[in-house]
Amino acid sequence: MNGLGRALIGIGLLIAAVGAVVLLLGKTGLPLGRLPGDLTWRGKHTTVYFPLGTSILLSVVLSLVFWLLSHLRR
Repeated sequence: MNGLGRALIGIGLLIAAVGAVVLLLGKTGLPLGRLPGDLTWRGKHTTVYFPLGTSILLSVVLSLVFWLLSHLRR
C-alpha cells in the first residue's frame, strides 16, 4: 500500500504543478487557448470548445522537450 500512496501523492503534486503553470501562463498574456485552429461552437444554450491548435503546439513542444531529455541522458 505504501507504493500506491506515494504514487497518488506524486500524481497530485504533478497536477498541482501543471495547474500553477497554467495560471502563470494565463497572466503572461500568451494566447494559449485562443490560437488559430482552436474551434469554438456556440449554440443557443451550450458552448463547445476544442483547442486543436493549442493541443498541436503543446504536443510539438513536449515532444521536443522529451527528445532533448532522452538525448541528454545518453
